[in-house]
Amino acid sequence: MPMTQHAIPTPDGEARAFSFIPGGEGPWPAVIFYMDAPAIRPAMFEMCERLASHGYFVLLPDMFWRVGPYEPINLKEAMASEEKRREVFGKFMGSTNPEKSTRDTGAFLDWLAAQPQVKGTKVGCTGYCMGAALALRAAGAYPDRIAAAAGFHGGRLATDEPDSPHLLAPKIRAKVYIAGADQDAGFPPEQADRLRTALDAAGVDSRVEIYEGALHGYAPPDMPVYNEVAAERHWRELLALLEETLKA
Repeated sequence: MPMTQHAIPTPDGEARAFSFIPGGEGPWPAVIFYMDAPAIRPAMFEMCERLASHGYFVLLPDMFWRVGPYEPINLKEAMASEEKRREVFGKFMGSTNPEKSTRDTGAFLDWLAAQPQVKGTKVGCTGYCMGAALALRAAGAYPDRIAAAAGFHGGRLATDEPDSPHLLAPKIRAKVYIAGADQDAGFPPEQADRLRTALDAAGVDSRVEIYEGALHGYAPPDMPVYNEVAAERHWRELLALLEETLKA
């Protein structure tokens, strides 16, 4: 599966990103793959390759591009202690915010629209951990361009903060699928209910589910809490959503 690295122009500079395309003749519908907090690493490439193999042009942007070049995070070392976790992830998470990431997404959409290997004007997106919020924000900020938005083991999707992703529900036109984990303090039942209520009230075609027996981070294969049952369920739901919205 061919992978190509790109420097995508944004209002703030050039963002590092990677594209994955299927074999055979294109063009193909496009999907933006929003990474989780452990950032760009082989596991993200593996997941993007699997998604592309189903007939999608997949764009994996580095949402931490403002940090500059970095080596893949050693998860075992990064999670050895709370101090180390704050040291490693604080630097990366501090490099972006909802305003910056939403602005970046606009640049990614413009870049995809200019690619001859991309089919159509509607794009899907999927996100993991922090990427789930990015997918919802993309759907709310660019309703005419996002046809499908999925998020898996996301956190803080429906909080009391003024920029909580669930507040964008009235602007969303995409079909939405969100799957949390029942052992995830970042997305407790009350947040799932609040998100579900907001999407329903806005008339969004959506499902918000909780995967039982799963922990935060269940989908990427390199995570210590990887759950094969939950991960494979995530693939079935994601592929069904994209098939219906981008290929139907």
